[in-house]
Formats: sequence, structure tokens, C-alpha cells
Amino acid sequence: MERTDHMDRTQPPQPGIGGFSYHRVPVAEAVSLLAAVGGSGPPVVLLHGFPQTHLMWRHVAPELAADHTVICPDLRGYGDSDKPLDTDGLTYAKRTMAADIVTLARALGHDRFALAGHDRGALVAVRAGLDHPGAVTHLASLDVVPTLDTWEVLRGTPGAVGFPLYLMAQPPGLPERMIAATADDFFGHYLDLWTRDPDAIPAEVRAAYLRACRAAVPSIVADYRASAHIDVEHDAADRRTGNRLRMPVTVIQQDWGAPGVDAAELWRDWAPDLVHRTVSCGHFMAEESPAEVVRALRELLAR
Repeated sequence: MERTDHMDRTQPPQPGIGGFSYHRVPVAEAVSLLAAVGGSGPPVVLLHGFPQTHLMWRHVAPELAADHTVICPDLRGYGDSDKPLDTDGLTYAKRTMAADIVTLARALGHDRFALAGHDRGALVAVRAGLDHPGAVTHLASLDVVPTLDTWEVLRGTPGAVGFPLYLMAQPPGLPERMIAATADDFFGHYLDLWTRDPDAIPAEVRAAYLRACRAAVPSIVADYRASAHIDVEHDAADRRTGNRLRMPVTVIQQDWGAPGVDAAELWRDWAPDLVHRTVSCGHFMAEESPAEVVRALRELLAR
């Protein structure tokens, strides 16, 4: 792929994805994203989740790069991407973050691309698919349900697992102070709690995640706060108008065990062309079961 004026090569973070080049790409006023780029062929963009960075794709991305151009950015507000101050409740709306990704792909020469996201990145991917259906050819979501449905699923006693969503939904001030005061414990708790195979996130990678999160508390909280407010409004508007994901969609999900919840049915309301898979690994499936994720993504890309 030819380098363009929008694709400024930069030094990779340590650790990084081996064999990939790193670039800083402007996507909005005063906002640039760090992106790892590798391989050649039809483009695939991979979006990370919480509390992680693009490094979560370190096993999956090189496999896909055998026959695809693979782009792994840090989302705005995370990792080594810019972290603008949220002054209006829109800065970390998934609509805004999805527009970043479409602009990023175009800057790298791709008007159309497949998109896969994990956790927070999956919510960005879904919003990109709803807002930019001409750009997103295929879509994969790893271990979430759409934002509007999340609040219905994670209530009552099953809502205990959603503690970070409820904490970070609170008005600005207290959540940021509480999390910053114990950042390593807070973010490390979820790395431990949601991982069934502790060896899947080795010490060097864990340290990189915690270092990145410590430096991003206000923007991470703003991302979550948006999902309790503006993101819900956007999803509700799409539901009212019947806007759905028109591209092939694959969802890979744990069995959350929420009584009375059929996750596949929830997704089918949003994605008529759906393949829904339930897996036995933990939440961080791209790190715990990368071969299974690669296989599911390849099958999606062949649809």
C-alpha cells in the first residue's frame, strides 16, 4: 500500500504487533489515531475493547494479514490515540468514534472495508454499520449486545457484572476521581475477572494495558458515559425508523447466563443476515481463543 500524506509513519509502542507498521492518522479536528497496519488485500479494520488497546489483536491480526490489509487502531480516548476533552457529551458518542474509523480507513485508501470490534470497539463497529452502510461490507461483534439492549439485559442481579457501566454513567467528577485513585486495581480487576485463562494476557501486555488506562481515565469514563445517554438516543432513533445492519454480521459471544435473555434474538432484531456463535472461553476471546476468532472472521468474510 502506498503511503499518503494522511499516513505518517511513527514509532510503534512497546509491545506492539510484530511485522506491522505504525502510523498516526488525522481523523477529526485535533484528533489523530494511532493505527497498526499490515498485510495486503481486502481491508479489515479491528477495534479493541476495554480495558485494552489495539494490542489485543496481536494474535488475530497477523493471521488475517496473510491475505488482507489489516488495520488496528487505538480508539479515540484510548492507548496512544488522542484523548480530547469531552465538553458536550458528543465527543465520545459512538457516532463520533465510528466517523473516526471511516475517516481513518479512507485516509489509508479504503472506501469500503470489513469491520470487527470487541466490547467497546464492537459498539463503535455497530454504529459505523448503521451510519455508514456503504462503507462497511461485513461486521463482527465480540461479546456485547447493542447499546440499547445492554441496559435491559444488565439489570437486577445480572446487572452486577455491569458495575463499571453504572459507575461511569454518573455525572462528571466522582467516577473519574474514584477510578484515578485506584486505577491499576480498577482496570486490573476486570482483566482478572473476565479472563478464564490468565496466561492469555501475559505480564508485559497487562502492564501495557494498565499503563494506557492510567493515562486515559477521563476519556474512558466519557466513552462509557456516552453509552448511558447519547448512544442510547441514537440506537432508539434507529429502532423507531427501522434502520438495521444490512451487511453480513457475525456475533461471537459468551453465554452470559442472564435469565430470560436470548442474545441471538436480540441481535437478529438489528441484523437480518446474522450468524451467532456462543463460545466457552472468557470475555477476552481474541487473546484466549484467537484461532476460533480467526476462523469465525474468515467465514464472515467469505459470505
